[in-house]
Amino acid sequence: MRCSTALTLILGVVVSLNTTDAEQPEKPVETFMHAKLAHSQSILEGLAVEDFDQIAKSSQALTLLSEEAGWNVLQTAEYAHHSELFRRNTRALTETARRQNLEGATLAFIQVTLNCVECHKHIRSVQQARLDSPALPSRLGVVQ
Repeated sequence: MRCSTALTLILGVVVSLNTTDAEQPEKPVETFMHAKLAHSQSILEGLAVEDFDQIAKSSQALTLLSEEAGWNVLQTAEYAHHSELFRRNTRALTETARRQNLEGATLAFIQVTLNCVECHKHIRSVQQARLDSPALPSRLGVVQ
């Protein structure tokens, strides 16, 4: 029962993060974030149907994305910390999926999701502090 509640919560977060304004052209960071979201959705689908190969492949893809230069949208110690935690959590997710541990993979995915939420919260706080730089919010593609 707890897994289904957690999956419902995660699905709500993933769906809300997937909402975009179709009238604005995508920017490079937005395109990058949409790829991250697609992998996250694939993980959620894999959890729902117990497809451990899909979970492992998608979480591994998230780890690889987080190692690309496009990932680094901020140069702060806190952002670096969030990124390192994200990589650690996606690797844990990959490992639990390879061990075919559904509960462990679900918990690892929840941790990855919490990582995303906390990091985006940090990005918004930095944006707020940089009121004199209007290009930053649009560059990150984060809705305020």
